[in-house]
Amino acid sequence: MSTSFTMIGGEGPNSYREHSKYQGALVIAAKEKINEAISTKLDIDFTSNLVNIADFGCSSGPNTFTAVQTLIDAVENKYKKESNIEGIEFQVFFNDSSNNDFNTLFKTLPPARLYFASGVPGSFFGRVLPKNSLHVGVSSYSLHFVSKVPKEIKDRDSLVWNKDIHCSGSSKEVVKLYLGQYKIDVGSFLTARAQELVSGGLLLLLGSCRPNGVKMFETVEGMMIDFIGSSLNEIANQGLIDQQKLDTFKLPIYAPNVDELKQIIEDNKCFTIEAFEKISHAKGEYPLDPEYLTSAFKVTVGGSVASLFGQDAMEKTYELVKEKTQEMLPQIAKAKPGMQYLIVLRRN
Repeated sequence: MSTSFTMIGGEGPNSYREHSKYQGALVIAAKEKINEAISTKLDIDFTSNLVNIADFGCSSGPNTFTAVQTLIDAVENKYKKESNIEGIEFQVFFNDSSNNDFNTLFKTLPPARLYFASGVPGSFFGRVLPKNSLHVGVSSYSLHFVSKVPKEIKDRDSLVWNKDIHCSGSSKEVVKLYLGQYKIDVGSFLTARAQELVSGGLLLLLGSCRPNGVKMFETVEGMMIDFIGSSLNEIANQGLIDQQKLDTFKLPIYAPNVDELKQIIEDNKCFTIEAFEKISHAKGEYPLDPEYLTSAFKVTVGGSVASLFGQDAMEKTYELVKEKTQEMLPQIAKAKPGMQYLIVLRRN
């Protein structure tokens, strides 16, 4: 994950931990398909009874604990049934950027867990584990980050300067630059994981992307980030933050469409796509609640706003975001849905 984009840590009412049920619901909804993938596609040689599992982009919990326990249960079920292997031990590596709140993560580890836990700080766009050491990897809601925003997009004097704070989809030139960086970064992510995984190991990716033909500004996520951008501009107009600094503030995120994501994986050639599935479930769309929506995008984007403009400016920005969300609810209700996915990759 980009080190300049970190979720709000801690266990308080404004923490990511308290406002990540939307992301967590996907892991729960995909559990059956994860079990099936591990049962039929995982093919590892047991030289010892140790299985290494890693979550790339773990944040501060609690969703990472659900994800790794789902993998552990599935691996145990597979090898107990198939090979009657008893006494498997699990080592879990929790990876995220060095700015992540690992303190909260480790303070809230499930007390009844039956695995050994390690923190692995570092960018997942490069290797963070030894070669051929990992059996199953997972990354949930992390593959929409880029390692950096293309410099032309942040330059006020550039012909492709982006007036929005993200890749809204309204400018083809901006989309092209963001997508170019995204291809490089996801390619690097996949190459690193392929080196870390053992032969026959699996990488499971969960998250959301855009259905083909849908632009970011047509989705709830795009609308909410646009509200944050327009609120920041209002705060700048009031003289509370520096307009020049705001002009260079761009979020290091890119939401790919289905074809883009699939093509990047195929072009990388390190993995075979064993499954690329749409996961539909009751909590798959954001509720039309201004309080919920504002909080959800505060815990994800608010940390970046506060680090650049200060806590007071961030709080004032989100007061405006809440007002705009309330005013624009009819428009939000017509937003085009995203697509939540489970992708199962086997190392070539």
